[in-house]
Amino acid sequence: MNFPSQLIEDAVNELSRFPGVGKKSALRMVLHLLKQSEKDVTKLGQSIIDLRTKIKYCKTCHNVSDSETCNICSNPKRDKQLICVVEDLRDVMAIENTNQFNGTYHILGGLINPIQGVGPDKLQAESLIERVKSEETKEIIMALSATMEGDTTVFYLSRKLQSLPVKISTISRGIAIGGELEFADEITLGRSIVSRIPYQTQ
Repeated sequence: MNFPSQLIEDAVNELSRFPGVGKKSALRMVLHLLKQSEKDVTKLGQSIIDLRTKIKYCKTCHNVSDSETCNICSNPKRDKQLICVVEDLRDVMAIENTNQFNGTYHILGGLINPIQGVGPDKLQAESLIERVKSEETKEIIMALSATMEGDTTVFYLSRKLQSLPVKISTISRGIAIGGELEFADEITLGRSIVSRIPYQTQ
């Protein structure tokens, strides 16, 4: 692809690094930006810079936040004795959109995947254990994707938590085996949270 300007080429190369964005899509974005006012483009650029430099992670659940504690953990109306364990922020957003859950979350930041070199030490697993020990947690819902990596992670966490007085449950299998949580429709996901089942290690 030939570009009339090095500046356009540089912008296209950067935008095409986004997931699902090819060179042609990136070029359309760049041409669109050229038609916008300098003020609007500057505002867009500043919002991206602020996203990277000012975003914080909740010290309790590891959710992204504008402050030390996210708005879910700091909400007095949320049930602090109920923790929903998820892989990442997208899963929190998916579950929140169901309006079926009133507890708190714990974001692991990934799933155990030995093939890709992701072990328990790469996840926020130990902080979950410490959180259950220090808080009066009554139940943990394992809301992880129904994949081999998700099931492996649930098994590992359940073994680590088995000596603690906490109930462990998983979302019901309304979520298809091998399915990613973020792609489930809100009704199915909501029912899976409400109809959660006790987790058995055997």
